[in-house]
Amino acid sequence: MSSELTAPSTASSASSAAAAAPLPDVQIVKPVQSTPISAVPAPGRHDKEHIFWNTQPVPKLNEVISDENGPIDAEKTVAEVKQDPFQMPNGFHWCSVNVNDPAELSEVYTLLTENYVEDDENMFRFDYSREFLLWALTPPGYLVDLHVGVRTTANKLVGFISGIPAEIRVYDKTEHMVEINFLCVHKKIRSKRLAPVLIKEVTRRVNLTNRWQAVYTAGVVLPKPVARCRYYHRSINPKKLIEVNFSRLQPRMTMTMVVKLNKLPDAPAHNFVPLTFETAPSAFQLVSDYLLRTKLSPIYTLEEFCHWFIPRTGVVESYVLVGANGAVSDMCSFYHLPSSIIGHKKYNKLHAVYSYYNVATTMSLEDLMKDALTLAKLSDADVFNALDVMENRAFFDNLKFGVGDGHLQYYLYNWKCPEMEPTDVGLVLL
Repeated sequence: MSSELTAPSTASSASSAAAAAPLPDVQIVKPVQSTPISAVPAPGRHDKEHIFWNTQPVPKLNEVISDENGPIDAEKTVAEVKQDPFQMPNGFHWCSVNVNDPAELSEVYTLLTENYVEDDENMFRFDYSREFLLWALTPPGYLVDLHVGVRTTANKLVGFISGIPAEIRVYDKTEHMVEINFLCVHKKIRSKRLAPVLIKEVTRRVNLTNRWQAVYTAGVVLPKPVARCRYYHRSINPKKLIEVNFSRLQPRMTMTMVVKLNKLPDAPAHNFVPLTFETAPSAFQLVSDYLLRTKLSPIYTLEEFCHWFIPRTGVVESYVLVGANGAVSDMCSFYHLPSSIIGHKKYNKLHAVYSYYNVATTMSLEDLMKDALTLAKLSDADVFNALDVMENRAFFDNLKFGVGDGHLQYYLYNWKCPEMEPTDVGLVLL
């Protein structure tokens, strides 16, 4: 179980660093998208790329699935699970990382900052903040044992993978699963092939909790996607994006024209207010009902909903429109995931936000998202990214989103079901 890409070297290639299709005024040329990656070495030939995954309970790439929706492996018990950790190469040992300890959280932050996702030309690298990592890794019911680390004999953290418990609905069935994320191996030790062992070890630990399925995403095709989605990008600060080579001017366009075309209002058109604990129960019901219209979605408790959506400065923002009766009628949300800009004289940070969950009932989704873009602008975002999941395609064209070049695949571990359309997906993984 892992949320990763397969790359010849491992955990430092971008999820999709290829050029994106043109926007009306600029072309995104170096999108660094929010996709975890894999440190599983791949020889590069199609028949050998998936040696590891061909040993796992996942559907084969050429397998046609029409009417099945359930586990692949026969039912097991916790007593049947390997009780001892997988053997490590000499000089390394397992640990469980307590991210509530500031020192250990900083170790994870440093490992990811220096070794995680970056674009192919090493110009941009994800910069997950400590606050973001704490939010992402500690939802209600999280287990420290599923924050799996690898340390050297000098006790330096050089490998990491995480799993967080989640209730996931697939078509008409709901399962206790985990979301797998943040697989990362230090650049200097990737020849040790620790990534496959990290995946096996987190699988073993998950199974010991009596959970047998997982959900993850990847920027490349592995056996076998349940859905294939794409990122779209909307420039908010086009001048900066062009200056840092994230995007470029289209022919016959000037900087002044681009800035004017991408200009957003100074304030939202509707009276959106930040989500609070008081308005959370109504917003929780709104989002929960909406997600039931999709075929792949989380099933939140109110406590989980509050964890994921109550605003946290520089991490996640959620805004609601509250009616005269006190009920939430509309909601938009996005999370912050900046990238470090490597070697630029003027800028060192690209401020990106990512569309999270959005529900409109008293206005069009386009009007809702125009306000979301404005709120992102007020939060000093440079670019707004969104997947074509749920109903997001409805606002892309009119709000000047440009299509990205790469796909984002959704995967289920130890689960077989028919493939879905992006609009069927009601799940956004960090």
